Amino acid sequence: MAEASTGKTRLDKVFKISVALKGLDGVLELVGGILLLLVSPAQMAYVVHFLTQHELSEDPQDLLATTLVHWAGAMTVSATLFGAVYLLLHGLVKVVLVWAVLRDKLWAYPWMIAFLLVFIAYQGYRLLVAFTWGMVLLTAFDIFIVWLTWHEYRAHRARKAEQPTPQPAPKS
Repeated sequence: MAEASTGKTRLDKVFKISVALKGLDGVLELVGGILLLLVSPAQMAYVVHFLTQHELSEDPQDLLATTLVHWAGAMTVSATLFGAVYLLLHGLVKVVLVWAVLRDKLWAYPWMIAFLLVFIAYQGYRLLVAFTWGMVLLTAFDIFIVWLTWHEYRAHRARKAEQPTPQPAPKS
């Protein structure tokens, strides 16, 4: 009964929570981008080696630890800079769009959908090149958010169309 009186449905709540999670992801990308700018590839390799040495001493074939050590050892300054710029831009756009969508700025909904569709296409390409379950889950989550955003956008437009337009005050 309370949902009907406020006009909010469970789907609205799921939408707000999902978009907020996307915003948190954007904040983490901003932090990651800043860290990539501040930490050299050599420092990164040292930290990864330090964090994985215990696991590798127990299991030298550990897939996650060996992959992290390999990636950290292969990082170059240009790759780190590219990663930093990518994370900073991606995170910034995501945070701005999430902020605008959560503030019910109608212009942000199509931009959010377009932004996510571009990254879904890129993630699809990445899945073809190097399949990972993490990428599958991220892509599925992004598809779900696109669907929710489209649904909310249509609902907002319908509500806006139903509202009477304010009439100018008569001139005296």
